[in-house]
Amino acid sequence: MSTPSTGDEFLSTEVSTNNFLPYPASRLAPPIVPQDLSNFKSRGIGRVERELQQELVELREAYLRVIDAFNWNKLIYEAHFGFEPVVGEVYHLYRMDKGWQLSLIEPERWHQRWVGSFRLNADGRWQPSKLAEDFDLRGHVHGGTVTEPAED
Repeated sequence: MSTPSTGDEFLSTEVSTNNFLPYPASRLAPPIVPQDLSNFKSRGIGRVERELQQELVELREAYLRVIDAFNWNKLIYEAHFGFEPVVGEVYHLYRMDKGWQLSLIEPERWHQRWVGSFRLNADGRWQPSKLAEDFDLRGHVHGGTVTEPAED
């Protein structure tokens, strides 16, 4: 004989664990077939690798720009010049026999080994405005220091 229903079985906070098992709880339950996720995983890995590789390339380029800016500024501030540069003006860097020379004289008017023209920014940084095509800054930098000019 069955007991009369009081309706309390619907108010119960107990959750049947059979609904969350990774396998069928009875022989009558539908089969649980795991999905093949290899295609999803390979697409995801490929996409993430491409994105991260691109980020690494961009980081490397940004890093090299910062290092180049540092080395240009170091080279110019260590160069010889007998005047106080004015912010916003363009100056010219030359490679001399005994070091580096910052000058007001344009490369067309002074026949020395011109390296580049630079503008002094308000923050004290030298910004290249034009560089000699045959000068390689990275070739003159060794171990974080800019080498002195070599005899030609």
